[in-house]
Amino acid sequence: MPTILIISGYRFFFYINDHQPPHIHVEKDRCTAKFSLKNAELIRSKRFNARELNEIRKIVLENIELFKTKWDERFTNY
Repeated sequence: MPTILIISGYRFFFYINDHQPPHIHVEKDRCTAKFSLKNAELIRSKRFNARELNEIRKIVLENIELFKTKWDERFTNY
């Protein structure tokens, strides 16, 4: 699971065998979520509250180009 970014205790990552469409996973403690890299839309979440999800979405939006670049580097040729 390549980690792309750790910020405010949130770890943003891809799974080695991830799938289309492009997305980013995030975890902190026992909480997890998945966001689209098309529009930073929440795909699913477990245990994060609304405030945390808003904070995470802001981080995704601020780093979306980095996440897209890393996704392309990892998955474009698969």
